[in-house]
Amino acid sequence: MEKVLFRNRPGVGKTTVMREIARVLADEFQKRVVIVDTSNEIGGDGDVPHAAIGGARRMQVPEPSMQHRVMIEAVENHMPEVVIVDEIGTEAEAQACRSIAERGVMLIGTAHGERLANIIKNPTLSDLIGGVETVTLGDDEARARRSQKSILERKAPPTFPFLIEMRERHYWVTHRTERSVDMLLHGKKPLVEVRKRDSEFQVVIERWATYDGDGL
Repeated sequence: MEKVLFRNRPGVGKTTVMREIARVLADEFQKRVVIVDTSNEIGGDGDVPHAAIGGARRMQVPEPSMQHRVMIEAVENHMPEVVIVDEIGTEAEAQACRSIAERGVMLIGTAHGERLANIIKNPTLSDLIGGVETVTLGDDEARARRSQKSILERKAPPTFPFLIEMRERHYWVTHRTERSVDMLLHGKKPLVEVRKRDSEFQVVIERWATYDGDGL
């Protein structure tokens, strides 16, 4: 089952999107969906869950430092097919995401920041995209690559095979994480899928567009 990480800046409609994903998976696809929501933005903060999440269940987090424990508890005690995690922000949460992904559970997460490059440079969260390590090349290989002897490489498969940059409410950039991370680390621009709405609010999909994000 696929894992998708949404990167967003404030004000692009992330909460609405997460609620709709939860509702569609629970009600239309009949999946067992659990929302782990530190701020209670998605599932609602009252005794009654937010109506827009449909049949998805929520697990409220007593305090932010406990979110990673609640994530693991959700999988161990409730047997979800889908876990939705809002605002992944700590190393413990990143490790919990990997643990959940390795159990074959569909995982949808969000993290602040607009560009993939931000997460590559973030030592706390870079494990979500496979982690980054410094590798020293031999002289011949460095010449063949036309690079310095010390380079950055991805060190493991990404927890989230797909990453979506929510640039604006109607402007999303979709990465195949492994390919995009490798190309960015090598100073190249990956090919991505761009989804926008035109002046008539029709979705326009541009496949294999050249990524215009920040370099490293």
